Amino acid sequence: MPKFPPAIQELADKFNRFPGIGAKTAERFVFYLLGQPRQDLEKISSLIATLKDKVTLCSVCFNFSDQDPCPICSDAARNRSVICVIAKPQDLAVIENTGEYSGLYHVLGGNLNAIKGIVPEKIRIKELIRRVAEDGGLKEIIIATNHDLEGETTALYLLKTLKPSRLKITRLARGLPMGSDLEYADEITVSSALKERKEIR
Repeated sequence: MPKFPPAIQELADKFNRFPGIGAKTAERFVFYLLGQPRQDLEKISSLIATLKDKVTLCSVCFNFSDQDPCPICSDAARNRSVICVIAKPQDLAVIENTGEYSGLYHVLGGNLNAIKGIVPEKIRIKELIRRVAEDGGLKEIIIATNHDLEGETTALYLLKTLKPSRLKITRLARGLPMGSDLEYADEITVSSALKERKEIR
């Protein structure tokens, strides 16, 4: 006999597919929703249903935005001589919150991982190379991938690929321990890492 009615179980199963959400937490989400007013559920449903229509990828940096180019790429006050390369859009928000960085970004859309089949062609490395080749005003590339195996592999690949450009290539430094995830680092830690970034050769 089923533990819950199908409507509850099916929604819990959907929540269970979210990153970091286990079966018990998924069930708690459903029971929380059952306790909310109908208009709140309709608002949540509408937001989810229109999410893909209202959010697009910036054609320059590949961050999620409601306009193209995104507000950062469109901002003439940004330092256009520096590009910070990050794996995920969530990492951009962490760096922006430090108030230490005023340059541009490039979102790779993931890290290299041979086991999972994530090869250079599966993330936006060729788009970064094109930006570097076409932008004569660039002076520095900051590699801000995580300090874990996949992030380090990606950083090394980027260094090898970008070295012929003769740009200054730096890596986030002190404050991010090995194995840490940039998305979950606090602003003070990331600020320190930005200030202490090192040139890599």
